[in-house]
Amino acid sequence: MRESTLQIALAALGISVIGLLIELKKRDNKKNKVKDNDPPIPKRQASIRRYEALILERGSVGSKDYRVHVLQKDTSQRARELSLWHDVPLVAPSAPSSAPASPRNAPPLFNFVCEIPKCTRKKFEVATDETKCPIKQDEKKGVLREFKKGDIFFNYGCFPRTWEDPRHVSKDTGYPGDNDPLDVCEIGIRQIGTGQVRAVKVLGVLAMIDDDETDWKVVAIDVDDRWAPELNDVEDVERLLPGTISFIREWFRTYKIPDGKPPNKFALEERCMPRAYAHGVIRDTHAAYRDLLASGGHEGLHLPADISSLTGLARDSEIVDRRLPLSPAKATL
Repeated sequence: MRESTLQIALAALGISVIGLLIELKKRDNKKNKVKDNDPPIPKRQASIRRYEALILERGSVGSKDYRVHVLQKDTSQRARELSLWHDVPLVAPSAPSSAPASPRNAPPLFNFVCEIPKCTRKKFEVATDETKCPIKQDEKKGVLREFKKGDIFFNYGCFPRTWEDPRHVSKDTGYPGDNDPLDVCEIGIRQIGTGQVRAVKVLGVLAMIDDDETDWKVVAIDVDDRWAPELNDVEDVERLLPGTISFIREWFRTYKIPDGKPPNKFALEERCMPRAYAHGVIRDTHAAYRDLLASGGHEGLHLPADISSLTGLARDSEIVDRRLPLSPAKATL
């Protein structure tokens, strides 16, 4: 069944995928000047809300060369590689394909890019300093990183077209941003694969301080999850899934202790702030992302050469500015 599904996906994408893979292979050969002995590239389909994409894994899992790329058909039915940071819209369509349209005043849904599936421990992340920003396994001092604490119990990733600005000190935490997209903890039942993009409902946010940097953790749920219709704010999570927020907080507080580091801290009295507060954080980090594009970059981050090529960016900004509240820090200015 899986092989049949993959064959259908490949046929739909056409030989453009093959051409792109050949070009990527040529590029690798020119760069390394050695024969590439990696095994064939595994391929799987990934649902990116109302369109299908193909996830390509290049290199060997557990190696420094391993990358997860995402391809999508453009309007001419040719395959192109997506940047998971720049090309995927922040705002998702308002309703899942299996549900009736959401009320016009309902909060927007957002596209969640999964980096680390639940019940796994390899520390994958969007490579914001590489062309097309694929997903790679993070490394420190030449060693690939895994969570020594153990498997993470929620799907972990980020929101595209957001940025925690290291040049800006947050009034909420007193520390600058961590130079990454906004982190998201998806608490649904299903395991979401690395590189998959799912529409989520935002429920709350934790203000973590990690190595003297602000590192917000948005709590969200896949809109197609069994619990999604019943969860609309953090108080619903506390009532229906008691302990979930505390487990997330304590996981992040202690996950670096096995590496010999002290516990992480949390601002805002360690509270998980409600949905409206989280929406303000999303608005701020999307504004910071737009400022990043306008300024031309920061410390090696890879930005698109042509900002006008970013499909849906104007829609993202219009919805975020019109429908999300100002963060409390901005509202008091």
